[in-house]
Formats: sequence, structure tokens, C-alpha cells
Amino acid sequence: MGTLTRADAPVDAHLLAVRDGVRGPEVLLSRRTGGGYASGLWHAPSGHVECETVVDAVVRETLEETGLVVDPAHVRAAVTVHHRPPVGRARVGVFFEVRRWHGTPRVMEPDKCDAMGWFALDELPEPMVAYCRAGLDAYRAGAHLGVHFQEPDDPIAYDPSADRMLLIPGAAPEGAVRAFAERAVGRITRWADVSWTREESRVWRAYGAEGGTWYVKIHRNERFHRREVTALRGWVTGLGEAAPRLVAADESLRTVVLTAVGGRPLHGAVRAPEREREVFHRIGRLAAAIHNSAAPRRAGGGVPPVGKLERHLEGARPHLVDGDEEFVRTTVEGAAALPTVPTHGDFHLRNMRWDEDTGTLYLIDFERSEDGPAIRDFVRLSDSWHGRPDLLAAVLNGYGRPFTQEEESQLAVLAVLDAVSGISYGASHGDPELVERGRRTLARLRSDHGTDPSGATR
Repeated sequence: MGTLTRADAPVDAHLLAVRDGVRGPEVLLSRRTGGGYASGLWHAPSGHVECETVVDAVVRETLEETGLVVDPAHVRAAVTVHHRPPVGRARVGVFFEVRRWHGTPRVMEPDKCDAMGWFALDELPEPMVAYCRAGLDAYRAGAHLGVHFQEPDDPIAYDPSADRMLLIPGAAPEGAVRAFAERAVGRITRWADVSWTREESRVWRAYGAEGGTWYVKIHRNERFHRREVTALRGWVTGLGEAAPRLVAADESLRTVVLTAVGGRPLHGAVRAPEREREVFHRIGRLAAAIHNSAAPRRAGGGVPPVGKLERHLEGARPHLVDGDEEFVRTTVEGAAALPTVPTHGDFHLRNMRWDEDTGTLYLIDFERSEDGPAIRDFVRLSDSWHGRPDLLAAVLNGYGRPFTQEEESQLAVLAVLDAVSGISYGASHGDPELVERGRRTLARLRSDHGTDPSGATR
């Protein structure tokens, strides 16, 4: 390893002139020309910081490149990107959001720029400078800081297959996410990051200037955003006060604003046995409300997801004991299709809140919601009633019926698959709780099925 030396990085100031367009927020971009660096690529107006402040620099560069006159008082910090190009030393780019200016943007330096225009944030032009795209992606995600260190063979132009962006979480969202939330509920004066540490989705509790409280959530991908929004607009409305209400959603930002719910998390809570039975009875009633919100459908069938088993076994194998893998394969052979209904998909104590004063049970986090076999929602919950037949009885009493023989069989299949995938994911992501939970589930299931785990690691 080479000797570390003190960093000496140039500082760039970037303009993110943002306006509201027909399809959502739009940003002003220009196309470089002249045969120099990034010629032919789209980029935000920008330049080096000279003997001036970064704010003065972005005001100066804006005027020189676009003809727009910006008051320094209207400059807002958006995101900072620590960038290393494929060739050359690292630099720091400070991106500023500006929504107010005087004048009409036009090409002021035709020897450096041959086109200029407004582009929707979710429809950015190509080809585009990867450095600038990184800043815009961080801005859309509501991040304060991003690290974008390219490899020597990476192109200057943005390439999705060589996306080096690493977002550094901040205490509050900024940029487009914050603006979207405030358009939905008014000015927000305080933010609290309440994200679950092992998830990539970001969640903030937002406190309004007039006293209201909401949750603002950025989903990790489009699939999770689509699932949660579909559920919130659909079957979740039938849960009434037991679930948050969707205030606003923005597909381009993968962001939702939700009403706040009360109570305290059930995860890790300790209660007297009688109160526990009451809570689990309410959990059963909640599951019934979800599963009965639509008539069962057989089209396609609820087939357990066995396709990824080999990959998950490969990652979990170092943490399995003798006989585990054979037990897993034997159990999964019993996978069969069941009728499908709306399911929560992540139905366990972490996503439930209980209000002691009112006896109200709340359910949150619908990003894994999709149609599936009803028994799917009891997989992660089953660990909670292990060794407590009274809690299982309370759940089934609230649910209104016992599990069928087919459901009992598929519960074991789904629990085995969930345990193996949890061990694999936990091992690769440094999450010991997931690994231990998966090992505990396998040991419990083997015991229930009459096998004897040896306890010896491979």
C-alpha cells in the first residue's frame, strides 16, 4: 500500500436550477462542446471555485454560462459529492439548488456549450457526465453527501453498469425529496431519522410547523415503491385507523408521505402473559382483515419461491450444521401451490405498534406487499409463538380459523426458505441477528419434524 498524503482537492460549484414542469421537477442542463473534456456530454452549469466563496462561485458561473442572475440569498445547498475521475486527482463538487432567478437561460459561451434545455429529473438526457449524474442522483435521493470514485477504465459518460455512487445518509432529506414533502404537508421544522439500520430504504419522522407529524419514506428501488403505493391505495384503506394513510407519492423520487400512527413497537417489548395473549389475538384479527380484503384467486397459484434456493444455500452453507442442508432440500420438495390473497409480506412484530392506552394495533411498512398464499404472513411471526401454544391459540382465535393441513405444510416450506435466505443475507451483510434467527428456525423445524440437529458446524 502506498504512503498516504494529505488530500489536495479542487472544489467545483454546480448549479441545479430547478423548476416545476408538467411531469414534475425539471433541471437546467447544457451540452459541452469544443473537443475538450466531456465534449458532447450533458452537464449542469458549473466551474472551479477561485478566490471566492462557493456561493459566489455558483452565482458567477450561472451568469457566465446561462445569463441568469441569481441572488446569493436564494442559493440552497443541495448535495456535496467527493468525486474521483477515471484519470486525475479527486475533487469535491458542491451542488446548489436554485429555484428563483432573473432572466431567461441561454447559451452564453458557444465555444464551450452548443445546447441548453430543461429536463425532467426522471428523464435525464444521454450521454451525460457521470460526475454530474452522480450529483443529480444523490439530489433526487435526498442525500447530503455522496462519494463517487470511478475506476481507471470507467468512461467519463454515465454508464449504469459502472455506477460508482455511494450515498452517505444524512439527518434529514434535502433537495427534491424535502421540497416534495413540504408541498404535500406544508413547512417542516424538524426531522428525525427513524430508518431501520439493516434496510436501504430511508424513513424520517417529519414535524410540521403547525404541529402535525408525518413519515417520509424513500424506497430502495422502484419495485418496493410500487408495491407499497399499490397496497396503500388498495387493501390497506380497509384497515382504517390500524394503518397509515397515503398523503402523497412521487414515483420519480420513489418517495411517499404518510400519516403518523401511534403506539410503540412490539419488537423487543416485554408484557405480562395475559396482555401478550390479547396482543396476539389482535394480530390474528389484523391478518384476517388483510386476507379477507379480496376473494382468493387460484390463477397462477401461490407457489413458494424455490428458484433461489441454490444461491441462498451457497451463502448459508458455512453456518449450517450437519443435516441442515438435507432437511432443507427434503422439506422444499413438498412445495405446492395455494390460493392467493393480498398479503403484507413482512408481517412480524417489528412492523407492528401497540397502543397500551387504547388497545389499538397498528401495522406499517407495506413495501413487500403482494398477492400470495395467506400462510405467507405467518412465517416470520411463527418464531414469536414458539414454545408458547397459548400465543398460537390466541392468533388463530383472532384469525377466526385454524390453518389447513396444506397451509401447515407450506408454512414449513416457506419458513425453511426464509431461514436459509436470512442466513445467507445476514452472513454477506454482517448481520448476526439474521444469521442466528435463521439457524434457530432451522433447529426448531427439525425438532418439530423429529430430526436431531447435531450442533456441529461444517
